[in-house]
Amino acid sequence: MDDRIIVIDDDPDYLDILRRRLARAGYRDVTPEADPCQAAERFAGGERFHLAIIDVNMPDMDGMALLDRIKNTSPDTECVMVTAVNEVQVAVACIRKGAYDYLLKPVSKENLVLAVSRALERKHLRDLLDIDKKKSLPTLTHKSPFRGIVTRSRNVLKVLKEAELHAHSDVPILITGESGTGKELLAKAVHKASSRAGRPMTTVNMAAVTESLFDAEFFGHAKGAFTGADKARIGYLEHTDGGTLFLDEIGILPMALQGKLLRVLQDGEYMKIGTNQPRRTDVRIIAATNEDMEQLIEQRRFRQDLYYRLRGGWLHLPPLRERRADIPPLINLFLDECCGKAGRCRVDVQTMALLMQYDYPGNIRELRAVIQSAVNLAQGGAILPGCLPDTLRGETPPPGIAPEAEEAPVATLAQVERDHILKVYRKFGRNKSRTARRLDIGLNTLRRKLAAYGEK
Repeated sequence: MDDRIIVIDDDPDYLDILRRRLARAGYRDVTPEADPCQAAERFAGGERFHLAIIDVNMPDMDGMALLDRIKNTSPDTECVMVTAVNEVQVAVACIRKGAYDYLLKPVSKENLVLAVSRALERKHLRDLLDIDKKKSLPTLTHKSPFRGIVTRSRNVLKVLKEAELHAHSDVPILITGESGTGKELLAKAVHKASSRAGRPMTTVNMAAVTESLFDAEFFGHAKGAFTGADKARIGYLEHTDGGTLFLDEIGILPMALQGKLLRVLQDGEYMKIGTNQPRRTDVRIIAATNEDMEQLIEQRRFRQDLYYRLRGGWLHLPPLRERRADIPPLINLFLDECCGKAGRCRVDVQTMALLMQYDYPGNIRELRAVIQSAVNLAQGGAILPGCLPDTLRGETPPPGIAPEAEEAPVATLAQVERDHILKVYRKFGRNKSRTARRLDIGLNTLRRKLAAYGEK
């Protein structure tokens, strides 16, 4: 974990004990300090820590005085006081001066870790609330995990800062947003920014998970659990132990499987098929959906208890039409990908105007496809309006030019059906499962019709 912690105690041996306990709990950046005056100088000099663990009884400067100094110079630092004297008055005085908690020596490892984790959670929550209060643009402390996300939008920068703060904890995260807004990219960034970055991140498309295979895929099975199963199978939970499990399209998970997932989230335990011994799992769950989850709950298609379990942290990515300032840098990124940074691809001024005014129902994914297609059609030259799809160019004639007066042809029923299916299909970002549900037709029927229309 990347939280900065300073431990202040005049007993070097006890300092070492606390440092080692915190290190075993996953806190890597722990600074021991035996001199309270030196600790006060650190804060006065501008050094910042997320948490200070302070002994109450120290020579030269006691813990109460040091708490005052820290809160005056670094009010955002959470403080936990430690003392060998069990006095209610001292505890109350510490809390009144701004301490988060008060621990009695000898402090057990469990009580220490619990107090530290709660204090840091409070610190992160306060940082989240402060984002909206600040007029300046949110800035990332560690930019490298989020380097692949291109944005100039304040709203998206706010989401990235929230994601960075959530990354420090192990709470489940729910990422919402329309198809093509970059939910999986954000999930990967959260994993890279977390203490689990060195462990696996497993991505599971929940639309492809069937009820008959859920247990085997998630929990695994022992050797001989099935006829012909001569080898044991490692499930997603075992493979991802210590890492992050990304559950994409969580909104369409069948109700029968939602209870099984909820149990893993609640208890942190699962059972392999063919065994009766529960196993512990340490995975961080990040889920994503483009569905309206509250509507699904009202329709009794998604469990409310699972929803609130998944939504420990909530990140919502706005659609591209609400962040048009991101369109030019995204276009430059896609041009670099298609032509290389030394390439001569450029976008005509009129073309850029058309690209800026389009609403992109498929969001960033659609913009990427439009640029890739336009680069191919431009053949090394400037990307002109003629290189863009008809939907971007529009069908309205320029101002001052009257459309030709002719009777509009009558479309056949087959043409009407084709146009409607393709319109809905593109509206939902070419998501076949959602399109089939909205059209109230079978998934195989939709696939057959799309194949007949030449769509993949």
